[in-house]
Amino acid sequence: MKLSIIIVNYNSGEFLSSCLASLREFIALSNDKEVFVVDNNSNDGSPSKVTRDFPWVKLIINHTNLGFAKANNQALRLAKGEYVLLLNPDTEVPADTLPKVLEFMEKREEIAALTCRVELGDGSLDPACHRGFPTPWASFCYFTGLEKLFPKSRLFGKYHMTWCDLEKPHEIDSPSGCFFLIRRKILEEVGFLDEDYFLYGEDMDLAFRIKEKGFKIFFYPEAKVIHYKGISSGVKKATAHLTTATTETRRLAIKSFFRANRLFYQKHLAHRYPFIINWFTYLGIWLLEKKSLLGKRI
Repeated sequence: MKLSIIIVNYNSGEFLSSCLASLREFIALSNDKEVFVVDNNSNDGSPSKVTRDFPWVKLIINHTNLGFAKANNQALRLAKGEYVLLLNPDTEVPADTLPKVLEFMEKREEIAALTCRVELGDGSLDPACHRGFPTPWASFCYFTGLEKLFPKSRLFGKYHMTWCDLEKPHEIDSPSGCFFLIRRKILEEVGFLDEDYFLYGEDMDLAFRIKEKGFKIFFYPEAKVIHYKGISSGVKKATAHLTTATTETRRLAIKSFFRANRLFYQKHLAHRYPFIINWFTYLGIWLLEKKSLLGKRI
C-alpha cells in the first residue's frame, strides 16, 4: 500500500463530500491507496452520506467526540500505507496535487514529512502551512506586528518564516495539520499524535518531535490544496457565514486552541527559559484567550 489518507470529520457536511469527490479520480487510478474517514459523532448526516456516495471510504464512526488527535490515531493504527496523509475535511485537493507530492517525496529520501501550498478560499496563502515554532520571541514579534513590519527579517519573521521564498521548495518547522504528508516509518519512530491535545496543537507537536529527531519537513509550493478554514469550529471570520457550528462549539474550539498553546509550551519550550519569561508567556496566552472568547474568533 502506497498511501493512506486520513480525514477526521465533525459536522463538515457538504465540505466533506466535496473533499472526497476531489480525491475520487486519484483513488481510482490504482488499488495502492486507501481513505479513512473518522467521524466524531457528527449530527449533520455526514456518515450516511459517506456510506452512500463514497463506498470506497473506510468509515469509522465514534459515538462521542474524541478530539482530533485521538480520532486520527484510530485510523493510523489501521493504516497500511508507506505514506500517511492527514487531511482536513474542509479541503479540496486538485487532481495533480497528490501525484506531485508523492513524486517529490520519492526523489528526496531525506525528507520525513511535507506540506504543499495551502490556499484559503480567497486564493491567499494560509499562513498556518508555513510556520516556525512559537518561541516566546517569535510569538511576541507576531502578535505585536513586528513580523508584518519586517517580513524579510530572520529576526522578526520567525513565527511564519516570512523571509522564505514561497515559490521554491524549502525546509520549515511545522505545517498545518490540514495537509500533512508523513512517511509511515517516521511515525513509527517518533510516535503518533499526542492525545493530550483535543483540538489544535497536535500537528505542531508532531512536527516538533520529527524535527527533534533530526528529520526534515518541507514546504512544497508546486502543489496546492484549498482550505475552507474553520468550517467545523466556526471560529474563523472568513467562513463564519458557512459554518453550522453552535455557540458552544465555537467556545470549546477557542478554549481548546489556547489550551493547546499552553500545552505545547509546557511540553517543549518552558524548560528552556527562566521563570519570568514563562510567566509572561502564560499571561499572554491567557489575555489572548479572554479577548478571543469575547470576539468568538481566533
